[in-house]
Amino acid sequence: MSMNVILDLEACQGYTCCMMEAGSVFDLDEATGKAILLQPTPSAELRVQVESAARACPARAIRIENG
Repeated sequence: MSMNVILDLEACQGYTCCMMEAGSVFDLDEATGKAILLQPTPSAELRVQVESAARACPARAIRIENG
């Protein structure tokens, strides 16, 4: 099943938990100190990592929608 990842940059505080859980999907913008979404529609193989990143985010800035 495909998924869409939504990153709320207003909520993001740059904790980098998402990068630690799913580094191929998230990165850090050094200029803003906030996350960057590298893959808005990652492959199904990355679902576990993306779900883990969403759970790990203290700011609750990551949402996953099934597509």
